[in-house]
Amino acid sequence: MPYILFWAMGRIKTTQIKRVGNKLVRDHRDKFSKDFDTNKKVMPEYVKVGSKKLRNILAGYIARLMKIEE
Repeated sequence: MPYILFWAMGRIKTTQIKRVGNKLVRDHRDKFSKDFDTNKKVMPEYVKVGSKKLRNILAGYIARLMKIEE
C-alpha cells in the first residue's frame, strides 16, 4: 500500500518530509538513486503525493540521502 503524503494548506514540515523519506529509503533502497529526476519518476509507485512541490522536495531529499550514504 503506498504512503499518502498530502496537506491541504500550510507550510511543509521538514520533519514530515524526513520521516517519509527515511522510511522510503529504508524500505526501497534499491529503487532510488542519487539522481533527482529518476527519484521523481519512481516515487509514484511508493507514495501518493498531493502536490508537485511536495514530490520534488521529497525526491530531492531522497537523492541527498543516497549521496550521503555513498
